[in-house]
Amino acid sequence: MITKKIDTKKISKKVEKAFKNAKTTSAKANDYALNTTEKVVTETIDIASQLQQVTDKALKSRIELLGKKQNLMFDTLEAYKKQLLKGKKKLRKAFA
Repeated sequence: MITKKIDTKKISKKVEKAFKNAKTTSAKANDYALNTTEKVVTETIDIASQLQQVTDKALKSRIELLGKKQNLMFDTLEAYKKQLLKGKKKLRKAFA
């Protein structure tokens, strides 16, 4: 059998080059992941802020509307009460 001499220097250089490439690629992938995550988080915060403003406006207008409806209900009840009292007086006069 003929044995071949293994050149360890060439193999070491190839392994070092492969590790260097892997390290560079990993660093690039990590930077990309960090930048993408930062963009997603920033966009999410912006959208949440906009939704919060819209919700705030909607709640304020809803509260105003509820206040107006409440006033209308009390005014209606007050008018109904006055009509009942007048009707009660008329019934007493009719049956007295």
